Amino acid sequence: MKTTDIKSTAIKTTESPREQIATQLAEAAARALAADLVDQPRVLLVVSGGSTPLPFFQHLAEQPLDWSRVDITLADERWVAEDHPDSNARLVRETLLVGPASAATFHSLTTDDPTPEQGVATVAARLAALPWPASLVVLGMGNDGHTASLFPDSGELSLALSTDDSVVAVRAPSVAQPRMTLSASRLHDARRHALHLVGDAKKAVLGQALSGDDVRELPIRAFLTCPLTLYWAP
Repeated sequence: MKTTDIKSTAIKTTESPREQIATQLAEAAARALAADLVDQPRVLLVVSGGSTPLPFFQHLAEQPLDWSRVDITLADERWVAEDHPDSNARLVRETLLVGPASAATFHSLTTDDPTPEQGVATVAARLAALPWPASLVVLGMGNDGHTASLFPDSGELSLALSTDDSVVAVRAPSVAQPRMTLSASRLHDARRHALHLVGDAKKAVLGQALSGDDVRELPIRAFLTCPLTLYWAP
């Protein structure tokens, strides 16, 4: 495991460390997008859902950018309606696509199909039209070492780790809803990667991941050998 590829940010104050690290990530994301916009007509940002990125989204929405040239999609999504409380798309629309950032174009990972398996082809075609490689992929991580919807107990984990397809429908005993996730190959297709974590428990899991090589045990390991900037706060 090449731990030297991981860069870590440092917070400058002990006051509101989670807000501080979210601000630093938002500023870095805005710089990355702006830099790529110099040479590209459009740029792509891939974000993760859950509770951790909420302050990051709020700070990113305040950044001065030509948002009309920015495409945004998710690393993964629960197979629920976009107005469902558990929808990552709903989180993005309500906290990131606001103010000037509302000019960005969001691309969801769901369809009207009853199951994600039925929606894979449509979502894959949607993603194929985006300006890859992404300027930035922002990953999160669960206490079980999953990232996106690459769960250790998922029957589709091996496929999601090995396929050249862009998206995979996944199910796992540890989660209530079926999911649509970007494959590891697609998630790797970016100029920059960031890992956004909060709390000592996730720091410990990351330490465990860095000390081994079994990706199926802790899927976050699939991204620890590529250049990765860690944004962590207690």
